[in-house]
Amino acid sequence: MKVRPSTLPRMEPEEMSVADARRLFADVLNDAAVRGRITYITNRGRRVAAIVPVPVAEAAEPAQGEPG
Repeated sequence: MKVRPSTLPRMEPEEMSVADARRLFADVLNDAAVRGRITYITNRGRRVAAIVPVPVAEAAEPAQGEPG
C-alpha cells in the first residue's frame, strides 16, 4: 500500500547548502520521511537537487506501462 503525499504532515520547504546537507544528512532524511518536508540543496545559492518524501518522488514518476 502506497502512502499518498496528502497523508504526510505538511512542512514548509527548506533550502540548505551542500555543506549543511552533508553535515545534517540524517536529520534531512528524517524530516522528509517522517514530517514530509522537501529540502532543496543549493550550491552557491542555486538549487541543484531536492530531498523529497518517497510518495512525492513516486508521484513524479511516469506510471508503469505509460510512455515516458
